[in-house]
Amino acid sequence: MAVAKKIQDFASQSSWIRKMFEEGLILKQKYGAENVFDFTLGNPNIPPPPEFKKVLQNLLDEEIPNMHGYMPNVGYDDTRTAVAACIRAAQNVPLEKEHIVMTCGAAGALNVALKVILDPLDEVIVPSPFFMEYRFYIDNANGKMILVPTKEDFSLDMEAMEKAITEKTKAVILTSPNNPTGKIYDASSLAAFAALLQKKNEEYGHTIYLLVDEPYREIVFDGIQVPSLLNSYPHCISASSYSKTLSIPGERIGYLAVNPAIDDYKNLMDGLALYNRVLGFVNAPAFMQRAITRMQGIYVDVEQYKRKRDLLCEGLLAVGYDIKKPEGAFYLFLKTPIEDDVAFVRALQKRQILAVPGQGFGGPGHIRLAFCVDDATITRAMDGFAATLKDYR
Repeated sequence: MAVAKKIQDFASQSSWIRKMFEEGLILKQKYGAENVFDFTLGNPNIPPPPEFKKVLQNLLDEEIPNMHGYMPNVGYDDTRTAVAACIRAAQNVPLEKEHIVMTCGAAGALNVALKVILDPLDEVIVPSPFFMEYRFYIDNANGKMILVPTKEDFSLDMEAMEKAITEKTKAVILTSPNNPTGKIYDASSLAAFAALLQKKNEEYGHTIYLLVDEPYREIVFDGIQVPSLLNSYPHCISASSYSKTLSIPGERIGYLAVNPAIDDYKNLMDGLALYNRVLGFVNAPAFMQRAITRMQGIYVDVEQYKRKRDLLCEGLLAVGYDIKKPEGAFYLFLKTPIEDDVAFVRALQKRQILAVPGQGFGGPGHIRLAFCVDDATITRAMDGFAATLKDYR
């Protein structure tokens, strides 16, 4: 066998989004792309802010020494300074450039951080539903993922989280706004959880790190404020990217931000600098670092995502679905009328609607719908959603 059994198993676990995407291509060839309603991929369909194109044009016109050359592993000084200043102002965390590592997106950031903090078989707690690739990032660092269910409204279940923390726990990953649920953890929950982690640190005699994955931090609705996870707990590392906030996921530009009060700060930063290179990422892309240096505090038009969310939620409510309206990000985690979410996805597919089963995110009995799509995709899919629901009523 040429491929390791573990990789074969992982490939089967991660295949739902890819599988639905590939089946969608077949449907689009058969029925025409305009007649297939694809809600599978979280690929932003709102263009980048107009300033982004101007910044790129200006950079191309400038004579910058070593424009496309190697740089320090952690990134350019001016880029890190700009990122630190933006986070400092928004989240009231005393960050300087020394606390920032530029990375190849948030995925690269999380892989680097996990590799640095985990010893083999260390446990990482992840509330469920969760972004399915965390399982593989943790395994990349030889760790073990421990899933903990959230409450019915997708908020943190403190009792379940406390029971899951053991002397083997090395880290917890939180995502707010969450993918796939759109849930934002409130300030009181984060304060309670930080207190719990501090208690467990003292009980077990070692630090439990909090890794926060925040690529959707600025995509929030209805005036809701996203509390600072980075500021909620001293031993916190934030991973983020510009993929969603600037609609540039293919450019792979992100960062790690480290709370200055974190345990073993110097060794941690040295490790992050080393593994940002030796894991194969080498450096965050040079041109994109220079671009986002000039794009701090500029985001896509979030009101467009709010309109799409409301269009989808109101349409589904009108035909009889049970909705928990997402507070942020651009996903709806929809409860299915039957327990078998895979069967329901197949039923929707017969009406050219593509969704992802919730079981792939640790949330069976749900489907994930990405509403970062054309408005027409949402409105024209409603008859199919209604007819499929009716089949099970």
